[in-house]
Amino acid sequence: MVRPQVPEGVHRQPRLRRTGALLTSLSALIATTVVAGPAVAAGPGGPCDLERTDAHHSEGVDSWNSRYPRPARRLDAAMVFLSFPDARPRVTPAQLAADHIPATPNFFKRASYGKFGLRVHPLRRWITMPQRSTAYAIQRDWNAQRRAAYLSDAIAAADPHLDFARYDLVYLVADPDAPGVDADATKVVNFEKPLRADGVELRRLVTVFEHHPPDRNVLAHETGHVFDLPDLYHRPKDTDGNAEWDTYVGDWDLMGSQFGMAPDPFGWHKWKLGWLGARQVACDRATGPRRYTLRPLAAPMARGRSGPDTRTRLVVVRTGPTTALAIEARGGSGNDAGTCTEGVLVYRVRNDKASGDGPVQVLDGHPATSACWNESVYPELADAPLGVGDTMSVKDDAVRITVAGRAADGGWTVRVNRRAR
Repeated sequence: MVRPQVPEGVHRQPRLRRTGALLTSLSALIATTVVAGPAVAAGPGGPCDLERTDAHHSEGVDSWNSRYPRPARRLDAAMVFLSFPDARPRVTPAQLAADHIPATPNFFKRASYGKFGLRVHPLRRWITMPQRSTAYAIQRDWNAQRRAAYLSDAIAAADPHLDFARYDLVYLVADPDAPGVDADATKVVNFEKPLRADGVELRRLVTVFEHHPPDRNVLAHETGHVFDLPDLYHRPKDTDGNAEWDTYVGDWDLMGSQFGMAPDPFGWHKWKLGWLGARQVACDRATGPRRYTLRPLAAPMARGRSGPDTRTRLVVVRTGPTTALAIEARGGSGNDAGTCTEGVLVYRVRNDKASGDGPVQVLDGHPATSACWNESVYPELADAPLGVGDTMSVKDDAVRITVAGRAADGGWTVRVNRRAR
C-alpha cells in the first residue's frame, strides 16, 4: 500500500490504519431516507419546541438525531478528486478546491455567528477510478447498483491515499469534464447501515459532480443535509423546464435554492443546529397581544461587557401538535447581502413533513405583488417580508402579526396577537 497522504492542515492524532476500506454490499445499504436515530437533548425544551418525528430530516427541535454530526464545533472534511480513464482532466484539484474553499466554510461561519468551523482539507492530487466515467451511468435519479459501484470504487481508490479516520465528512468531487459526469447528480448519499473504512463508520458521503465553476452555494446546500437539514424546494412532477421548484420558500434559506438572494438559513434551522440559544428564541404561547423587538437574523452577534448577545432573533408561535409559526427579521447583511427586500418574514414549520414535502412554507406578506424579477428564483415570494405598518392575519391559527416600527439600531418591533380558538 502506498503510504497514506494526509491533506494539508489536519491536526488530529493519527489512528491505526487498516489495510483497506472494508465495504459490505453497497447495493443493499444505500437508502434515500434515514430512519430516526436516538435522541440527544438539544436544549432545555419547552412548549414551542416541535418534537422530532420519523420524517426524513424532521424539523423537530426538541432533540438532536445523533446519526448526524451537529455543527456546534469544528468539523474536518476531506475533499477527494476523482478522475476517470476515459478523460484527461482539464482543471487541477487546486482549481476545483478553490470553487468551494473558502466560500463554503465562510458561509457557515457567518450563518453560525462563528460557532461552527468547517475545515475542508483537499487531497492535492487526482485519484483515478477503475472504470470509465460512462460506465457508472451517473444521473440525478441514479440506478442504485451503478451508484453503489461508483461509491465502492471511489472509497477503494482513495483508501491508499487517505485516512478516513481523520475526518467527520467526505466530499467526493468528480472531474467535471469527464463525458459521463452529470452535474444534476450532486447529492448526499445516506446509508441504512454505516460502511467501515480505516476503523470508522461512514454514514454518508457527499458526491459532487458540479461544473467548473459550480452553482453558487451548492456545496453549502449539500452540507446542510449532512447536518440533518431538509430540502425545502418543491420537485414538480412536470420537469419540462416550465414547472416551478421554489414555491415553498422562494429565495429564503439555501435549502430551498442555492441560487436564492437570501440564502442564510432560517432562524428555525439556526435554532435546530444550536446557533441560536434559548434566550434568543421567544416562545409566544399565551393568548392576547405581546410586543417583541427582533434583531436582523443575519446580523453579527454583538459582544459587550455584559456578555453574549441574547437579543431576540426568532419568535415561535406553537399552533398545533405538529405545526408552528416562525417570525424573524431579514435584511441585507451577512449571507443575505444580495437580497432586494427586507422586513419581517413569517413561515410555517411542520415536523411531520419529510424533506422535499414542504416542511417549511413561507407565508406571503404581499400576495398581490411580486418583486426582483431579474434576480429572484421565485418573485412571488421575494417581497414576502412585512414592512413597517404591515399586518398579516393567519386565520387558520388565529394569529395576527403587525410590524409596528423599526429602531435606529436596525431592530424590528413586532406585535403578535393570539386569539383563543
